[in-house]
Amino acid sequence: MIRRASLPKVLLLLAAFVFFSANTVYFVEGGDNPALRAKSDPTYHFDFDHVREKTPYLNVKAAIAVNYANGEVIYTKNAETPRSIASISKLVSAMVLIDQNVNWDSTQTITKEDAYRSSRSRLRVGYELTLRDLLYAALMNSDNRATRALARACSGTIEAFVEEMNRKVKSLGLKETVFYEPTGLDSRNVSTAHEVAKVLHYATDYELIADITSQRSQKVTVVNRRNRRLQMANTNLMIYSPYEVLSGKTGYIRAADYCLATLIEDRHGDQLTVVLLGCPGNRLRFRETRKLSNWAFNEIREAREARAEELAAK
Repeated sequence: MIRRASLPKVLLLLAAFVFFSANTVYFVEGGDNPALRAKSDPTYHFDFDHVREKTPYLNVKAAIAVNYANGEVIYTKNAETPRSIASISKLVSAMVLIDQNVNWDSTQTITKEDAYRSSRSRLRVGYELTLRDLLYAALMNSDNRATRALARACSGTIEAFVEEMNRKVKSLGLKETVFYEPTGLDSRNVSTAHEVAKVLHYATDYELIADITSQRSQKVTVVNRRNRRLQMANTNLMIYSPYEVLSGKTGYIRAADYCLATLIEDRHGDQLTVVLLGCPGNRLRFRETRKLSNWAFNEIREAREARAEELAAK
């Protein structure tokens, strides 16, 4: 969950103001998270006017880094090129589930159809779990069987659920993001680094998604196996970096290579959205993310200090 400052409510209301820039609209309420969606403008917009010219080299096909506080884009590489996004698709699956107000305590059983092309799952055919635990497995451990079971529980069929996913991204103004199934195994699930960053921002607005994807591990219960407990570990290894992970999702299929979308915070309280698509190695995507993050956080601090000096000189 995004950390929030503990100012008195009266001060928060007095301090509420709106940031406007050429391409950015954010609602800011005192010390509260400034990236909350504006009620008058339900769409996130990013400011591409300050992309840096001198940037680190990254071994990825596409990437973007965004200052989460104000939507300022610091780094881009092929950010408007559509690419397969693999299991990052599950962020949209989770949003659709939450929008449908499902009963998280109801249960669903893993079927043979759910197990198709998902041999690495710890959820065996016949296991019954609550929808809440299935969501933990889907988002934290990127479990495809769990995602399919959730889709069936929500919409009855995978096809109907995918229609909801596409309606969701269309409602958010995302024109390059398309889904053919809920897990990301289909290479036709595509988006751009730019739109994936927006997907992550919208997903982070959902407290449950942010909470699940920011944890290192969680035990889930197989209710029809004498309450057997299974450990789910977060596939986003930025969770072990010096930065605090506030939300995120990994992805991999051969057509997409290794992908990552994550929101992180440094020790100064600055928050950064990083999306990497098409990295040729699993561990490499996290090394490249740290390289980009180290540089981007430094740029954010330098820009803030420069603005402070300008104000002091006036």
